[in-house]
Amino acid sequence: MGKKMEHLYSGGCDHIQSHADNEPFDIHICHCSVCKRATGQDTTHIVLFNHFDLTVENLEGLNRQSFNDQNPDGPLELCTCAACGTPIMLDDKQQRVRAIVPNLMGHDTARLPATYHAFHDPASGVPKPDDGLPVYEGFHPDFALPDPA
Repeated sequence: MGKKMEHLYSGGCDHIQSHADNEPFDIHICHCSVCKRATGQDTTHIVLFNHFDLTVENLEGLNRQSFNDQNPDGPLELCTCAACGTPIMLDDKQQRVRAIVPNLMGHDTARLPATYHAFHDPASGVPKPDDGLPVYEGFHPDFALPDPA
């Protein structure tokens, strides 16, 4: 029997595993309305990987639905386990990124700390976060999506 390889980051559910052996290119705490609607959380810890850096075993075992209910033809799909309903990843139909929400997708949140707050809207009445991380009204200024694969 061969030894099971340990991955740098791993998660998923009992039916579908996800893993990455490369570092994500962006980790932030999102304050946008789309994430709030999709997760039911006030803020969402988002980890973005280059599309092919996050491997998902058993892709055929995923149900896919639009991530943004107000833009159903948008590029991001929420992928959930067809067997148990656990969210596994956000998949980009343009193959630029795959994203995880560690606390909802079986990954170790502590190993993937956020580096900034994104999409904080001062007009929302939500106080500006004061945890020491930079706060932006969008992505951080150097953010760029990778080219499609």
